[in-house]
Amino acid sequence: MSTSYSIRGGGLLLQPVQHVFSQNEPFLLESGKQLSSLSLAYQTWGKLHEDHANVVWVCHALTGNHRVQEWWDGLFGAGKCFDPERHFIVAVNVPGSAYGSTGPLSEELTSEERFDSFPILTIRDMVNGLELVRKELGIERIHTLIGASLGGQQALEWALLIPDKIDHLIPIATNLKHSPFGIAFNETQRMAIEADATFFSKTAEGGRNGLKAARAVGMLSYRTYDGYRITQSETSHAGFDDFRASSYQRYQGEKLAGRFNAFSYWYLSKAMDSHNVFRDRAEDVLERCRMPALVIGIDSDLLFPITEQEEIARHLPRAELVRLQSDFGHDGFLVETEELAGRIKQFLKNN
Repeated sequence: MSTSYSIRGGGLLLQPVQHVFSQNEPFLLESGKQLSSLSLAYQTWGKLHEDHANVVWVCHALTGNHRVQEWWDGLFGAGKCFDPERHFIVAVNVPGSAYGSTGPLSEELTSEERFDSFPILTIRDMVNGLELVRKELGIERIHTLIGASLGGQQALEWALLIPDKIDHLIPIATNLKHSPFGIAFNETQRMAIEADATFFSKTAEGGRNGLKAARAVGMLSYRTYDGYRITQSETSHAGFDDFRASSYQRYQGEKLAGRFNAFSYWYLSKAMDSHNVFRDRAEDVLERCRMPALVIGIDSDLLFPITEQEEIARHLPRAELVRLQSDFGHDGFLVETEELAGRIKQFLKNN
């Protein structure tokens, strides 16, 4: 079925198209457990060339989705860096998420798999899901694989799995192995969710207030001191309560709780913690990724500091490292899209 989103350019009407991949047999997980069935919501946008040379595959972040035009419109759309009139853009909602793929609230799962009994997922499990969709679409070549944050973790894992099928790799604000600091932030958010006793009630609304608190904690890792100073400073010296920054934190919690659920947030944060490209692999495993790579870091990123992107660039044989300047920390990949687009265009032109 077609989505209501559309763009008009060059005399053509191009619409993102929504799909669902489904399999009724069990989906085996890295942990040895399994999901009794699997559905993956995904979107295609544009026309696939016969030689598959125009495929751009996007991996989304923690609370993102496959509808890339909703959250990365600075890069994707008519006249943008990735234009559906020239590119065939694919994005898949990862398992565990809340946008149509199999997750903790999925009614087709058994009662032993739902809510807080959903099995632990890893980034490699997500990538195995991407592989299922790639094979369903019959895509044998990905011109550009791009992802940021959790999406960058997926992109790196997938590049290791199918290095000969990816022409260009663009991991942004991500890492090779999730850090103790990042895991601590995620655990703090999960503690906030678990402090809401309704999380264990096995209802779709379970943990909603805990999710709001968790999101407020998460925002502190996504932004910076200067980011809050720029956007949330008071315009008057008279106040002693109801500060803009306070309202902002509550607003962000309410906003996420309106579109997400506590169970997906809990399990996807666990998946992020699991990320380690070296698990059960040799230290030189990234040598197999010989495609040109544009590794992008953000100079003010607290959660994924620039040293982590420097490490990625050292391990990839054909990597170019770019440092984006931003006052907005990890969220800079969503904010600084004009500079990001320029860097990506130049990289693709050079390669």
